[in-house]
Amino acid sequence: MGWVTFTLFTLLARIKSETQTCKLIGQTGYTEFSKEGDLTIGGVFTLTGVRKLVDKNYQELPYTYCTKWNHRELKLARTMIFTVEEINRDAMLLPGVSLGYKVYNGCGSENLIRAAIEALNGENLHNCSGQVLAIIGHSSSAVTKYINIILSSFSVPQVSHLSTCACLSDKSLYPTFFRTVPSDHFQIAGLVQLMKYFDWQWVGIVYSVGTYSEEGAADLITETEKEGICVEFSLPYAETSKSNLEAIVNTLRDSSSNVIVMFMALTYANSFLSKMEAYNITGKQWLGTESWVTSSDLASVDRMYILQGAMGFALPKASIPGLGEFLLSLKPSDEPESAIIKAFWENFFDCSFFPSNTSEMCTGAEDLQTVSSVYTDVSGFSEENNVYKAVYSVAYALHTLLQCQNGSNPTSGKPCVTKNEVQPKLVLEHMKYVNFTIKNGAKVLFDEYGESVAQYDLVNWQMKEDGSVEIKTIAQFDTSFPEGERLKIKKDAKIIWGGNNDKVPRSVCTEPCPPGTRKAINKNRPVCCFNCVQCPAGTISNQTNSPDCLICPPEFWSNEKRDQCLPKPTEYLSYKEIMGALLAGFCCIGVFLSLLISIIFLTHKETPIVRANNSELSFLLLFSLKLCFLCSLTFIGRPTEWSCMLRHTAFGITFVLCISCMLGKTLVVLLAFKATLPSSNIMKWFGPIQQRLSVLTFTLVQVVICILWVTINPPFPNMNTKYYKEKIILECALGSAVAFWAVLGYIGLLAILCFVLAFLARKLPDSFNEAKLITFSMLIFCAVWVTFIPAYVSSPGKFTVAVEIFAILASSFGLLICIFFPKCYIIIFRPDQNSKKHVMGKTPTRTL
Repeated sequence: MGWVTFTLFTLLARIKSETQTCKLIGQTGYTEFSKEGDLTIGGVFTLTGVRKLVDKNYQELPYTYCTKWNHRELKLARTMIFTVEEINRDAMLLPGVSLGYKVYNGCGSENLIRAAIEALNGENLHNCSGQVLAIIGHSSSAVTKYINIILSSFSVPQVSHLSTCACLSDKSLYPTFFRTVPSDHFQIAGLVQLMKYFDWQWVGIVYSVGTYSEEGAADLITETEKEGICVEFSLPYAETSKSNLEAIVNTLRDSSSNVIVMFMALTYANSFLSKMEAYNITGKQWLGTESWVTSSDLASVDRMYILQGAMGFALPKASIPGLGEFLLSLKPSDEPESAIIKAFWENFFDCSFFPSNTSEMCTGAEDLQTVSSVYTDVSGFSEENNVYKAVYSVAYALHTLLQCQNGSNPTSGKPCVTKNEVQPKLVLEHMKYVNFTIKNGAKVLFDEYGESVAQYDLVNWQMKEDGSVEIKTIAQFDTSFPEGERLKIKKDAKIIWGGNNDKVPRSVCTEPCPPGTRKAINKNRPVCCFNCVQCPAGTISNQTNSPDCLICPPEFWSNEKRDQCLPKPTEYLSYKEIMGALLAGFCCIGVFLSLLISIIFLTHKETPIVRANNSELSFLLLFSLKLCFLCSLTFIGRPTEWSCMLRHTAFGITFVLCISCMLGKTLVVLLAFKATLPSSNIMKWFGPIQQRLSVLTFTLVQVVICILWVTINPPFPNMNTKYYKEKIILECALGSAVAFWAVLGYIGLLAILCFVLAFLARKLPDSFNEAKLITFSMLIFCAVWVTFIPAYVSSPGKFTVAVEIFAILASSFGLLICIFFPKCYIIIFRPDQNSKKHVMGKTPTRTL
C-alpha cells in the first residue's frame, strides 16, 4: 500500500503544480452527508469498518465495498453535523456567514486517503471550487499521518478528535495538524504517574500492531525507565498468529509482574480478549488505554477474570446540551439519499427496508431510545466532546480571520479578508490564535505543537456476576496542574482491584530494601531487580531502598537493625561494677590497715621496736602508704579534668614520698651498722634532720616534674573511639607521654636505688632484719611495676585503669606487709622481744 500511496501523492502534486487542474483517478464518491454553506469544513470518518475487494478475476475494473457498521463513528459524524448547525444558529459567531459541511466515509486506509483527496479537490475538477477549508478527523493515528502529509502540501488544517499518537506532535512532519484529544504522551505520563502512585515498579506490556500501539508502547517503555519503573516484557499481538498468542500466554503465566498494560486499539483489544477467554490467567491487574477502556460492550462473563478491576485513562465525559436529543431524533427521512443511514437503521432494529423472509419491514419511524448501542448511549460525551471542540476551533479560526478593523485584521495585522477570499492557508494561520471557552465550559487553545490541554478520568471496571460492567471514575489527571499534583484520587472512591485482590496489588521484581540495608544493583538484571545487602556494623540506612549506608558519627554506633545511630555506650571503671567495687574495697582495707598500724605504733611509740631505725620515718612511711591507697580511688569513676590531673600527680608524688622514706630507712640501716665500728661518727652526718631533708629533696624533684606536666601539657579526659568500634572508652589521656614516663622513671630509679642499698645490707646481723624486709619489699615493688608496664600497654579500656590500680595496691600492700607486719607481730604477740637488749642483738633471736 505504501508505494501505491506514494505514487498517488506524486501524481496529485504533479497535476496540481503543472496544470492547476484536479483529476482523481479511480473510485470516487465518498461523501455521505453534506450541507451547503458560505464556508465548508470536511470530516473523514470510518462509518463502515471492513473493506471488501471485488476483482472478478480482473476481467473488469476491480472495486471495493464496505461492511460492518461502526456505531461510534456514526455518532461522531452526527456530532459534527450537530455542532455546525449549532454554530449557524449562533448570531455572535460568524455573523452573516453560513457554515457548511461535507462528511466523508471510507473503510481501509486507501479509501480514507482517497476521501481526503476528494475533500481537497472539491466539486469542480477543473478549478477545485468547493474544496473544504479544514478537515475534522480521522480517529486513527496511522490514517491521520497519511492524510496530513497530503493536507500539509496544500496548507489545509486538520483537527483530529481521536488521533493520539505522540508522533503527530512533530511539526516538521505534520505542520498543519491540530488535535482536541490529548497526545499519548500525556496518557503515558498519566500511566507512569499511576504506577508511581501505587508503587508498581515491575510491569508488562502487550500491544497491537499499528502506529498508535507500537509507538505508544515504545514511548511508555522510555518514560517508565526515566522514573525507575522496569518493563519485564513488551510483546506485540498479531490477530492471525497462533504462535504469537501462545508466546503471550506463556509469558503472562510465567511472569512475576502483576500489572499488565494492554496498549491496543479497540478492534485489537476486542480480538485479544476474545482469544484470551480460553486461557485461565488470573491474578493480574490490567491497565488499558483510552481507545478501549470505556467500551463497556467488551465486557462478558467469560472475560470477567481479566477485566474485573481493570483501570485506564479515559477522556472525561462532558455535557453537550441538545446533542443527546439530536442523536436520538435521527430518522432515515432526515437523510433520504443516504444508503448508509438505512443500513444503520436496519442494523439497529434488525429489520429491512426491502421485503425479506428473515427480517421485519422497517417503517423508518422506529424509536432509537429503545435501542441499546454505543450510538444511543447519551449519558455522557467524551469523544463526541472532542469533535464538538474541533468544529468550534475551526469556526473560531474563521471568525478571527474575517474580523476587520480599519482595513486590517486585528489579530494578524494583515489586510482584511472577505468570506469569498478565505483560503485554507489563512485558516491555518489563524488556528494558532484559537483561544476560547465553549458553551459547556471547556477551554480550547493550542500550543506550538498543536496540542490542547490534556485532561483524563481514571476509570475502574467494576463487573457484575451477569457479565455487565459499571465503569466508575475514581480519579482525574490534569496536565494544567504542577508536576506531582496532576493525579488526584477521589477520597471516597471505591476501587475494585484486578485478580480479585482486596487491596492494592504488589508488582515489584524485588521488594524494597528495608531500612538497615542498601540496594545493590545486579548488572545482569533490570534496575528494579536488585539485592538487599545489610549495612556493616557502624553504618545505617534509615530509608527504604537506600543506595548507600551512612557512617555513624564517631560518638554513635548502629543498632542491631542498622537503621539508627545510637549513642555509643561509655565504658570506664565505675564504683557500681564488681571490679571497681572490689578495687575500692581493697583500697579501703589498705587505708584501714595503715591506720591500724599507725595506732599500734603510736600506742607503743616508746618501745624499742618502734624507736629503732627512726620512728619518725616509720610514721611518715605509714602516712605515705595511706596516701598511696587513697590515690588509687581517684582512678575509679568517670574521668574529669580535675580527676585526670589528680590521679597521675597524686600517684607520682605519694609513691616518691613512700620510696623516699624506704630509701631513708635503708640508709639508716646501713649507716647505723657502719656507726657501730670503732672511731666512726658517720651518724652525725645523717641524723634526723638530714633524713627529713633527703625525703623532702627526693619528693620535691617529683613535685617539680608534676608541676611542669600539669602546666605544660596536663592529662585530660578523652573519649577513645579507636580501640572499640562499638563503644567509647572514657579515659584520662596522658597529655604529655614524656612527663608520664618521667614520673614512672623517677619512681623506678628511686626504687632500684633503694633495692640495691637494701640488697647490700642483707648480710647485716639478724637483729637488723629490717634490711632483709626492705630488700624483700622492694623486690616485690619492682616486680609489680616491671610487670605493670606491658600489662598497662596491652590492656584495653577500663582494664588499663584496673591494671594501674592493681599495681598501686599490690606494691603498697607489699610495702605495708613486709615492713610493718613483722613489727606488729612482735608488739602484739611477742612482747618479750620488744626490748632494747633484743633489738641491739644481745640475745639470740629467730628470724621470721
